[in-house]
Amino acid sequence: MNDRDNSSSLRGEASAASATAGFQLNDCWNKIGVRGDQSCPELAAHVHCRNCPVYSKAATELLDGELRAEQRADWTRHFAREKEVSEPGLHSLLIFRVGSEWLALPTVLFKEVADLRPIHTLPHRRNNVVLGLVNVRGELTVCVSLSHVLGMDAGDESGAGKNPARGKRLVVLQREGNRVVFPVDEVFGTHRFSSSDIKALPSTVAKATATYTHAVGIWREKSVGLLDAELLFYTLNRSLS
Repeated sequence: MNDRDNSSSLRGEASAASATAGFQLNDCWNKIGVRGDQSCPELAAHVHCRNCPVYSKAATELLDGELRAEQRADWTRHFAREKEVSEPGLHSLLIFRVGSEWLALPTVLFKEVADLRPIHTLPHRRNNVVLGLVNVRGELTVCVSLSHVLGMDAGDESGAGKNPARGKRLVVLQREGNRVVFPVDEVFGTHRFSSSDIKALPSTVAKATATYTHAVGIWREKSVGLLDAELLFYTLNRSLS
């Protein structure tokens, strides 16, 4: 609130307080102060009326004054209103499918969702996590098998088939400067999960998948595995080293 608003508000309250409490407030700031003709000799010492003890005293008198009936009614209505329950914290995640499993990772990690394209295998590479290299916007990026990390049935992830499945995509992730690509069977898009939509991991989840899943989100009556991004990237970085 600026000086004009402060002074106007205090002037309005002064009139109301005077009428209710029966005292006359000395609103000199509106007459000889910064809101008046500025002839007050104290301005040289205090620079502004808000620094003057007269102004502070006036504010104290207003605050200590008796509430008007309409003010009391306003506050009564305010506190009598039913409390508005705000939506719990929302978590923005991108949902995708690998095999029969719906999974999700924080949206902030995703740099791009691209069409499926050929993955060029690396010679003499026996690590099943690494599928090869893929060209994304002219940049060769390491392509990994998320299904292998999670211990799932990988199927055909090479992208070399003549008629790849319609929904298959490549997703590009980046975290702390590390960028990887992995194929998925379908991408739904981003979804905001409220805290009430996120449940503890059930004991029925496969052991390998459970290692990288910290919770389950409920989406369209489906269970979505919320992956642990930190642990996932740790494993991928070790596989690439």
